[in-house]
Amino acid sequence: MTDFIRVACAQIDLTVGDIEGNEARITTAMVWAEDCQADLLLLPELAITGYPPEDLVLRKAFVDANLAALHRLAAKSGGPTTVVGYVDRVAPDRSRDDAGPPRLHNAAALLSGGRVRGIYHKALLPNYGVFDEDRYFMPGVQRDALWEINGVIVGVSVCEDIWVSDGPPSEQAAAGADVLVNINGSPYHMGRGAEREAMLRSRAIASGLPLVYLNLIGGQDELVFDGQSMVFTSDGTLLYRAPQFQEEMFWIDVPLNDEGASDVNAIIVSRGDLLEGEPDPPPLPSEPLDAEAEIYQALCLGLSDYVRKNGFTGVVLGLSGGIDSALTAAIAADALGPDAVWGVTMPGRYSSVGSVEDSRTLAANLGIRFDEISIELPFSGYLDTLDEVFADRDAGLAGENLQARTRGAILMALSNEFGGMVVATGNKSEMAVGYATLYGDMAGGYAVLKDVFKTQVYDLSRWRNQDGEVIPQAIIDKAPSAELRPDQLDTDSLPDYALLDRILESYVEDDMSVDAIVKQGFDRSIVERVARMVDTNEYKRRQAAPGVRISTKALGRDRRLPITNGWSGG
Repeated sequence: MTDFIRVACAQIDLTVGDIEGNEARITTAMVWAEDCQADLLLLPELAITGYPPEDLVLRKAFVDANLAALHRLAAKSGGPTTVVGYVDRVAPDRSRDDAGPPRLHNAAALLSGGRVRGIYHKALLPNYGVFDEDRYFMPGVQRDALWEINGVIVGVSVCEDIWVSDGPPSEQAAAGADVLVNINGSPYHMGRGAEREAMLRSRAIASGLPLVYLNLIGGQDELVFDGQSMVFTSDGTLLYRAPQFQEEMFWIDVPLNDEGASDVNAIIVSRGDLLEGEPDPPPLPSEPLDAEAEIYQALCLGLSDYVRKNGFTGVVLGLSGGIDSALTAAIAADALGPDAVWGVTMPGRYSSVGSVEDSRTLAANLGIRFDEISIELPFSGYLDTLDEVFADRDAGLAGENLQARTRGAILMALSNEFGGMVVATGNKSEMAVGYATLYGDMAGGYAVLKDVFKTQVYDLSRWRNQDGEVIPQAIIDKAPSAELRPDQLDTDSLPDYALLDRILESYVEDDMSVDAIVKQGFDRSIVERVARMVDTNEYKRRQAAPGVRISTKALGRDRRLPITNGWSGG
């Protein structure tokens, strides 16, 4: 046995459902791995279909197309063994009366020398948070399967398999593996990179084997995959860490233990020639981003991939002069380029001059298109139209919402005519308590800040300004206001955001009861009020645009509560 194995890793951005495009990208990686003289090439989980394919796998034609792509890729395979994720379909055992329909598996195929040489079925299927793989797949049963590649015994697993301490990789190690490899579609949330690194280090140490972890990159609807693929030696030393939120193809000579396994029951995949001599030194690992940079890059990648993959050429958004729309515009300009962003300020009778001018300054700083369109004429028209029905009633909240909906209608008209997608600018604090207008400021195809609390919006805005003022300081300093009535402030309707966000974090993200939150030292009347606002506004959130997930409990995929709900027990 040689003392190292050259592993190539393709941390690439793939698109769900674009089997042809994904196949082309995989083919490019295979050619590159051949040029690198790699023994092994790793590609992400479900790379052929894109991840997660969700109910697409229930369509026979979709699974057929993914299988056809797999066999075309196999025919192109040469010296390096390619490990690629796909959806496998296994025919039922016709000898049994209860055979049932064909079974689907989240699978990894080993391709070499023009053939499919091996297949591994993911054994542990996550069914929590954003995952519901039990809905689609059957678990694999060959947890300790091993493959011999150029004399090296390799244990292959998929994503969740490695998160459990006694999962398939531990069984593969016990069965005689020389190296463990794990392909992933592991989505981002704050702090996820550090969690992964600690977990992977412990797996390498426990197994006493080197470990190569390859992760997906890119945005898919609400999910963002952050890459940060890692390689560890058998003693848990980090050999390499790929960058976050960036594509990268890299190869690394992974050192193996001195003593190799003998008489191991492994499937022979390839007996090609290994490189001779000393292994090349690993590339310099990328350093993890700090907290604000990590979140900001996740938001940029989520927006850019959503726009690009859905065929939009740019975005349009309302600039209110407030912090949320300012940060959204900065993210859009950084993610898409200034030429693809159109900011529109839409003053009304309660808008301050400062808000209009602050929006103009922001647009100039970002280099984006800027237009001013007054809502006064259509808003007055709405009031005149409703005057007879409203009689002597004060329009009140209805009048406030009419202003927001007028702005939403203008943005949608610009989108319809010129093609840019409307980006909603609301944050998680507002969405949680329903401080947002359906068909008004909630209008849009994507909500970048949907999982970002208001206090985080301020932190990110200050971070964005660290190398020079982009978001005008006046926007950061001003008291938050919807400017829908005279002298209005958000605190007229909500607790101070610093307090509100702490309560929301406990109630929404940690699923704590009112009593438990009160025991933390919060005023009961405020907690009960906030909980009531959250509970009664589920119907609004269900109609909201998708947005980037950065927490472990985003409003949408993670938090699934009934709209019609009589429970009020905390």
